[in-house]
Amino acid sequence: MFDIIIKKACLPDGSGPLDIAIRGDRIAQIAPEITAEAQEEIDAAGGLASPPFTDPHFHMDATLSLGHPRMNVSGTLLEGIALWGELKPLLTPEQVIERALRYCDLAVSQGLLAIRSHVDVSTAPLVGVEALLDVRKQVAPYIDLQLVAFPQDGLYRAENAEKNLLRALDMGVDVVGGIPHFERTMSDGARSVTRLAEIAAERGLMLDLHCDESDDPMSRHVETLAYETTRLGLGGRVTASHVTAMHSYDNYYASKLIPLIAESGMNVVPNPLINITLQGRSDTYPRRRGLTRVPELRAAGVNVSFGQDCTMDPWYSLGSADMLEVAHMGVHAVPMTSREAMEWAFSSVTLNGAKTMGLPDPTLREGGPASMVVLQARDPIEAVRMKATRLAVIKHGKVLSRTAPRIAQLDLPGRPATLDPSDYAPKAASPVTE
Repeated sequence: MFDIIIKKACLPDGSGPLDIAIRGDRIAQIAPEITAEAQEEIDAAGGLASPPFTDPHFHMDATLSLGHPRMNVSGTLLEGIALWGELKPLLTPEQVIERALRYCDLAVSQGLLAIRSHVDVSTAPLVGVEALLDVRKQVAPYIDLQLVAFPQDGLYRAENAEKNLLRALDMGVDVVGGIPHFERTMSDGARSVTRLAEIAAERGLMLDLHCDESDDPMSRHVETLAYETTRLGLGGRVTASHVTAMHSYDNYYASKLIPLIAESGMNVVPNPLINITLQGRSDTYPRRRGLTRVPELRAAGVNVSFGQDCTMDPWYSLGSADMLEVAHMGVHAVPMTSREAMEWAFSSVTLNGAKTMGLPDPTLREGGPASMVVLQARDPIEAVRMKATRLAVIKHGKVLSRTAPRIAQLDLPGRPATLDPSDYAPKAASPVTE
């Protein structure tokens, strides 16, 4: 007797349809057909069973705060920063907790079960830290929530920011954060990278810096981060987030920089939705897209994973906790429309994000963790294309969320009565004959 059997599911590697049997919190068996009984049976109907989605870059202390205390009229990064400065003194732990929990509910419904959230530690009291530590405890049964101590106004630019950051780490925050390009000078930015890397090394923690989130081709702190990562042997514990300035670097410098990033072993997290809306705002035409050099980083062997960054907050008035929307935008913005690249976009919001966060390999396999999302799509490309419905979301062998298949009821003369979007997959090409 199994707890759950998922019938007729395809896997991201193209295998299937297969049955997946779950006992307890582990995958007990994967086979073409499992005839044993189970307490619950889920019919995937040829749909995709995938590892859960991951978001390695988010700001949960600000999420769902859109309109408080006012709207970002210009929609720019700088006005968003100013608006956050107005909102911060008004925050209470109860407000942050309520909004964060609502966001986590939405995330679960979208199959998003691992989130790394930066939390502002620039000023005391540490309202966001206090609140999100509580949230982390509440959602632990169903979301892996990592917190980053983020001196959002600059480690050296904001008075007492380093003291606050160290206190947040002492309180139990998981990751060291920073924003070197927002310091007053380039030299202060470089100095902050060194200091933050040394704190991470001393405490045995991960390091995740907002790095060169700018259109300035002279913002080059990721080079310093690569150096410090190598010097201190931090490797995959380090993440460079955004790195949008790399889009504007000259090609010769980029050809030197990218091998240094690869050599260091660090991760890179672009955020397609936010990067393409906040960058290039001062350009006329041609206008830069602002997203970093994803294909070149991938070709060098760097682990790249897409993040969402924001949902309905001072910087971004859209967003829906949907990592397939993030992957979909990444495909368009890079652009990368080869079959291989589109499949990679799906991996960037599942396997790659888990690697960035230092989580165990979530690949669906016998003996592996029974955490997955069942999608109304036959393969990863179709999932990205359709931003597929999450039919079932499972964590540690427990079904957390169910959504009915998306089926359109049609009333067209001479046409079928219903339409299932997953039926609109490409047909196999006919063999070429002489």
